[in-house]
Amino acid sequence: MPSDTPSPATPLAGGPYEGKPHSADWLQSISRILRMTFSGAVIALVVWLMGDVLMVVFASVLCAVVLHGLSKILVRHLRLPYGWALSAVICGLIGSAVFLVWNSGPAMISEALRLQDALRQQETALRSTLQSTPTGQMILNYLPASLGGHQAGGGDTSSLASLGSRIAGSMTGILGSAFGAIGTLLVVLIAGLYFAMSPAVYANGFLRLVPVSKRPKVRDLLLRAGQTLWAWVAGQSLDMLVVGTLSGLGLWFIGVPLALGVLAGLCNFIPYIGAIMGAVPALLLALSLGTRETIMVAVLYSVIQFLEGNVLAPVIQRHAVQMPPAITVLSQTLFGAILGFPGLIFASPLTAVLMATLDGLTPKLDEKDLI
Repeated sequence: MPSDTPSPATPLAGGPYEGKPHSADWLQSISRILRMTFSGAVIALVVWLMGDVLMVVFASVLCAVVLHGLSKILVRHLRLPYGWALSAVICGLIGSAVFLVWNSGPAMISEALRLQDALRQQETALRSTLQSTPTGQMILNYLPASLGGHQAGGGDTSSLASLGSRIAGSMTGILGSAFGAIGTLLVVLIAGLYFAMSPAVYANGFLRLVPVSKRPKVRDLLLRAGQTLWAWVAGQSLDMLVVGTLSGLGLWFIGVPLALGVLAGLCNFIPYIGAIMGAVPALLLALSLGTRETIMVAVLYSVIQFLEGNVLAPVIQRHAVQMPPAITVLSQTLFGAILGFPGLIFASPLTAVLMATLDGLTPKLDEKDLI
């Protein structure tokens, strides 16, 4: 006959054990936290040890996304086979580069040399002006020697030419291998070409490393990441083209070398920070031409960046990738600190991919949860 007396192991209703999670749930939670911590530590260690290699791989993937996206446009509009479309894209890019170098190469080299000499002279004049005033001397005392200041640790030379050489050398050390920066660029282009020739082969190979139950989700995330990268590249390329064209036309009207317009367009690959990087050489060169030219260059870049930030960027982001400005700037700071200059360059596309991935992994907020 069954007894109505509860066993000692069974908690009484309303007793001290009711509502408390079982010990197995605690162990499972602790195990999950430990796994997440261990996984995060491993990922951080891999990024720290292999950051250079990861940046080369990501640059190759970005190159492949560009080639694949352009080829798909030809496939969609001209009904070409993918292989023929990819060949046409590669021939078109190579032909455009050869045409640009053949027609504008000597003029651009001449302007670059003129710009280098003008910047060197302007740097010397600016340094002399700072040394002649107490405020300027205080500024020089806090600047490192690599930027022309009096702080130790930067070497004896302080010209912008030597600074550019040191920056180029550090970039080569970050990205380079036995072949140097040019070899790294060739590796990126060749790997990107092979990725673009047969992207399904590499994607399917990666999926084979994923557990079977997780493959549909990971496949969706890979497709989402690829579409996000292409949208970001397309939007940013249009942004760079408009900024470079407007800067070149404005600088031509003012009388400043057109190479600075090309530089402004290229620097705009890095949102926000790139605008400052492209404007500083133009302002330094304009100082050597006169106060009027300096004011005109400052107004030109201010107007262009105002139009880019308030008119062009919202229109582009409406059809491409929407990233809050604060997230963009903070990601540039974070990736720049972890991965150096390559991390600064690729911070925005990396952040776009991470945001798209997190958006696919996390559930949407309900209306009642929105702030």
